[in-house]
Amino acid sequence: MAPPKDVVKIAIQMVGAIPQLIELQQSKPLASVLKDICDVWSLPNAERYALQYADGRQTYITESNRGEIKNGSILWLTTSPDQEAEGLYNGIQSNNLDVKSDSLKRLASLSQDVTFAQEFINRNGLKQIFSIVEEGNDVGEILAHTLKAFMELMEHDFVSWETLSAAFIKKIVSYVNMNAMDASVQQLSLSILENMVPSSRLLFELVRKEVTVDRLLTHLQVTNTQLQLKAMALLIALLLAATDAERRDMMDYLRERNVRQFIHKNIIHSSEPLGDEMAHYLYVLQSISLNLHERRMRTPMDPYSQEQRELLQSLRQTAFESESETPTGNFSTERRRSLCAKEFRKLGFVNNSNPAQDLYRAPPGLLALDNMVYFSRHTPSAYSRFVLENSSREDKHECPFARSSIQLTLILCEILHVGEPCSETAQAFYPMFFGQDHFFEELFCICIQLVNKTWKEMRATQEDFDKVLQVVREQITRTLSLKPTSLELFKTRVNVLNYSEILKLRQTERLHQEETLAVPVLELRERLKPELLELIRQQRLLRLCEGTLFRKISSRRRQDKLWYCRLSPNHKVLHYGDVEEGVQSPPIESLPEKIPVADMKALLVGKECPHTKEKSSGKQNKDVLELAFSIVYDVEEYCLNFIAPTRYEFCLWTDGLNMLLGKEMTSERTQTDLDVLLSMELKLRLLDLENISIPDTAPPVPKPPSNLNFCYDFSHAEQ
Repeated sequence: MAPPKDVVKIAIQMVGAIPQLIELQQSKPLASVLKDICDVWSLPNAERYALQYADGRQTYITESNRGEIKNGSILWLTTSPDQEAEGLYNGIQSNNLDVKSDSLKRLASLSQDVTFAQEFINRNGLKQIFSIVEEGNDVGEILAHTLKAFMELMEHDFVSWETLSAAFIKKIVSYVNMNAMDASVQQLSLSILENMVPSSRLLFELVRKEVTVDRLLTHLQVTNTQLQLKAMALLIALLLAATDAERRDMMDYLRERNVRQFIHKNIIHSSEPLGDEMAHYLYVLQSISLNLHERRMRTPMDPYSQEQRELLQSLRQTAFESESETPTGNFSTERRRSLCAKEFRKLGFVNNSNPAQDLYRAPPGLLALDNMVYFSRHTPSAYSRFVLENSSREDKHECPFARSSIQLTLILCEILHVGEPCSETAQAFYPMFFGQDHFFEELFCICIQLVNKTWKEMRATQEDFDKVLQVVREQITRTLSLKPTSLELFKTRVNVLNYSEILKLRQTERLHQEETLAVPVLELRERLKPELLELIRQQRLLRLCEGTLFRKISSRRRQDKLWYCRLSPNHKVLHYGDVEEGVQSPPIESLPEKIPVADMKALLVGKECPHTKEKSSGKQNKDVLELAFSIVYDVEEYCLNFIAPTRYEFCLWTDGLNMLLGKEMTSERTQTDLDVLLSMELKLRLLDLENISIPDTAPPVPKPPSNLNFCYDFSHAEQ
């Protein structure tokens, strides 16, 4: 007979005692449960004890979380959180350094538990931690334990970062600015400052003033990758919290210090593999830098601005400098206006009498003008060649420089996501971005010459303008997908991918599509589908058995904490638990938490997940919504919440979990994988039919012959 739903069978352990096997009644007060357990072991003062999980993070059991206890759980009878807090509060004030160090070490460990943290903070424990830091008598291991405990206590958000004293902050800053300081202390100090920065404007200004960009760059240049990572995290936090003007100033200073080149050489191309966290910070740095162009991109040209008119005129003067040397003093105003209009027409402006009108559209706004001016000033020979070469062509065959530049700028903004908010989880950055200071402008210079080259290859006319730019967009996106490491390599590859290559690629894709649309082939596809879907199912389950490393992300900041989840080889239990940074594939035995597959009730994705409902619904969380999923399990309908590291992992996990729930695989990756496998299988099956057209209907079967006397008689041959 099954036990009632409010009763769970568990084991209770205690050092030096025989374990107890009990049936825990969830309706019974926890104090009464503890009294019964203590009575069995003849322990007085039951109020001094508490239960906590024996595995994992060893969380204390309270009235609020006792519902999470599962059948078969193993619990420890241990000192209650208030007793532990009292003991450690006294221990960290001890004059005995060994006792003090051990107390701080245990404090750092126990502070991860919200119940203990509340008890310790209620005893004004943070004040003692502040005293240890502010007095500055302790260094090395004791100081590292102190800062670690402080970080864990602040994680629970019981205390605001704005309440920190000036003396405490000054000490933390000094640890970052010291040359001879323990690396672990500096890492923790950088993490503390990183958390302070987004908390308030006052703290941001204080940290920015006390910790200079130069000091952070010094930490970036060390060989200790963890210290390097924390320095980068603080730099990114400062950039994200800054105003537009402050961010621009900081980015200008970073450019002066050649930070991009340093990152390109010593971080991206270092001997150590690039971690997910650093990849995310590099993505954010790239995004912030590109978004500096947003203001110009969204600003239309002002025809009354003297500066903007001069920039526009400089394009004409640079292109037609030799022609402009002709004395114009005797020309009438009308004649000069006519000459300028003619030259602006040669430059490719649609409104040659008032070229400023071409730049009223925003985006790309003034950014297109900036790009044209940059091209004319930094590569004057290429600019002149572009303009003069097209001036000598027939009107209908000339490639309009200005019109092409405006449209190309818009295309580059779309491809590089200029003006879009930073993703909280993305890690995709372009290595070549960090090898060049004026990346956007230099990329434009390469691509505008590509436009002219493609225009000639297509023998285009004005009517083909949109077609040419579509081809150029395809050339750029296909080349960027190869992740070239430098702009020179990008230039080489994008020029190799000429119009004829694009046509070949398109033709191959079209022929493949046509082949797969023939009626007999479609019938063969349907026959192959079940077998290939089964193959995909096996791959999904194998991937779940291998497991994945997930990150815990809060609304306040990107977390360093990691946890791992994997499916048991028999596909009956999900194992999960917290892991340390650097652990790639922990053994299944080291993951303490379990969810039987039989207890799983449903899979939630996106906005349906409880952990996405807790977050603010802004643009910044759009990427999190696309990666979030939750498992609803047990009769009480608890949730295990996930945020996948990538969209690919999201698809694999949601497919695998849907299978375990007896449902169909619904992710877009399933269809992609199925299409790839069907394509490969069909190509192999149709290999012998190459260059043979497949009829839509099967050929008719001929009528049987009037007699079957054409059979050969082998008996005569034997004689």
